[in-house]
Amino acid sequence: MPTPHEAEKQHGGPEAAGRPPSMSGPDAATRAAPGRPPCCLCWCWCCGCSRNEERRRAWRASQDNKLQPLPSCEVCATPSPEEVQSWAQSFDKLMHSPAGRGVFREFLRTEYSEENMLFWLACEELKSEASQHVVDEKARLIYEDYVSILSPKEVSLDSRVREGINKKMQEPSAHTFDDAQLQIYTLMHRDSYPRFLSSPTYRALLLRGGSQSSSEA
Repeated sequence: MPTPHEAEKQHGGPEAAGRPPSMSGPDAATRAAPGRPPCCLCWCWCCGCSRNEERRRAWRASQDNKLQPLPSCEVCATPSPEEVQSWAQSFDKLMHSPAGRGVFREFLRTEYSEENMLFWLACEELKSEASQHVVDEKARLIYEDYVSILSPKEVSLDSRVREGINKKMQEPSAHTFDDAQLQIYTLMHRDSYPRFLSSPTYRALLLRGGSQSSSEA
C-alpha cells in the first residue's frame, strides 16, 4: 500500500486540477524541446530556473500595466462626428476604430467586464507575432491571465472552447485562441454593444459631434 506522500505524488495533489492537462503528468518531460529543462514547462512556475524567473517578471509587468488607468480624453485623438456616428452602424466599425475601442473599453470598465476587451486585444497582439519564442511566452501569459480558472480576469468561455485551448497549448501558435477570441467578440457584440449605444457616454459623444458640426456651419 502506498504511503500518503506517494499517493499524493501519483495523483498530482490538489493543485493539478488547476493546470492545463498538457503541462501536468509524467509525459510533460518527454515533450520538452532538446536542451530545454523539463521544469520550464511547469505551469505553476514553481521551480527557480532562470526561464521561469523571466516569466514571473513578465507576468508581473503585464499585471501592473493593466492596472494603469486609460489615457484621459485630452490626450486621446478626438474622433470626428462622422466616425462616432459610424460606431452605431455596426460593431465591426466600432472595433476597427482605435478611438472606438478606447471609448468602448472605458464603458466595459464601468460594467466590470473590461477583461473581455483586454483578452481580445491580447489575442490580436499574439496573432501579429512571428517569433515562436515570443508566441510561447505570450500564449502562456494569456492563458494565465484570461483562461485559467484561478485568474481574477478569467473570461467566460464554454467547455468546448476551453478544452480546445488546453489541447492547443501543448504546442502554442499565434492562433491558439482564435475560437475563444471569436466567442468573446460575439459576447461583447450581443451583450455589451447594445448597452453602449444607449449609454450616456456614447450619447454625449453624439451630442458633442452635433454641436461641433453646427458651430462649423
